[in-house]
Amino acid sequence: MRATVWHGKRDVRVDEVPDPRIEEDTDAVIRVTSSGLCGSDLHLYEVLAPFMTPGDILGHEPIGIVEEVGSAVPDLAPGDRVVVPFQIACGTCWMCRSGLPTQCETTQVTEHGMGARLFGYTKLYGAVPGAQAEYLRVPHAQFGPVKVPHGPADDRFLYLSDVLPTAWQAVRYADVPAGGTLVVLGLGPIGAMSCRVARHLGAELVIGVDRVPERLDRAKLDGTVALDLDAFDSADDLIAAVGELTGGRGPDAVIDAVGTEAHGSPAAKAAQTAAGLLPREWGAKLTRTAGVDRLGALELAIRLVRRGGTVSISGVYGGAADPLPMLTMFDKQLQLRMGQANVRRWTDEILPLLTDDDPLGVDSFATHHVPLDRAPDAYAMFQKKEDGAIKVVFQP
Repeated sequence: MRATVWHGKRDVRVDEVPDPRIEEDTDAVIRVTSSGLCGSDLHLYEVLAPFMTPGDILGHEPIGIVEEVGSAVPDLAPGDRVVVPFQIACGTCWMCRSGLPTQCETTQVTEHGMGARLFGYTKLYGAVPGAQAEYLRVPHAQFGPVKVPHGPADDRFLYLSDVLPTAWQAVRYADVPAGGTLVVLGLGPIGAMSCRVARHLGAELVIGVDRVPERLDRAKLDGTVALDLDAFDSADDLIAAVGELTGGRGPDAVIDAVGTEAHGSPAAKAAQTAAGLLPREWGAKLTRTAGVDRLGALELAIRLVRRGGTVSISGVYGGAADPLPMLTMFDKQLQLRMGQANVRRWTDEILPLLTDDDPLGVDSFATHHVPLDRAPDAYAMFQKKEDGAIKVVFQP
């Protein structure tokens, strides 16, 4: 089969690889009909390269048709249409039963001290072959896949794999009171969907911050107050503008949907670049023990949010030695919530919204649909934010 394969930093290719097969009685194999390109994939393209191995298959946002199921998968059959969450979880351990499948005790990558295995996402998360491919082996298929009806186009349900539950969790974790105010930093796929979810869940004022014109224009059409970061001379000016919009108090919550590759942190960027130039094993060891993130977005979130407010982090961070402004965080009495989305915790809440009325605008959410063979160009385009690329969907 054809698959998007990592060969090195900024080097992904579409290669012929062996077809997946049933290996455990709880497996399924699906034929992928669409698979998303996620902002998290760009971290593998760039910052997290030390944790990758040439030959790794990328991708973690699939929808497709079941081809084969193991003997211990009672609720799926060939021909079923399914969305596959990006994490692999058993559904029966204490963590899964507590609504935390990203911490699944059955699939935790204990050798690296990490949580549940993820599709297509570095050796830290199990180096499980990913979903930007023609076929996908799905472990623990007795729990993970979400059956969806045939009929509507893939985009109606595709985002249940990651974008929708990640945005939903970000907003739930932000805990915006009814009629409250929210700032979303970063208007990529997760940030843009977080704005839509927040308004759906009752936030009165949603403010989005970004520097990419296409993202800002799209947010305005969604009813978000869009602020261009480049229009302000300093962070202080932006904070003052948000203060004016929120009665001088600041927003009730801020979502950091940017993560480790934030702008405005030159020293941390230099450290990340240096780690990426080392041999992979050396770079991985350095990152695990002394790695730092570019914290511009998180630091801005901490400054922006009102006293007693909440910072919800959905952007991926990977540093082990990040300095945080603890004095400010403690003095402002902030709450921080973060982590990979617990997909199956939220899907039952989200599914009723994926109707023909399309209140979250999923049918038109993707800006680009491209053949899988164009994956290398799509990665480069998405990273450089060219051609208005906000959400890319591959169609094998």
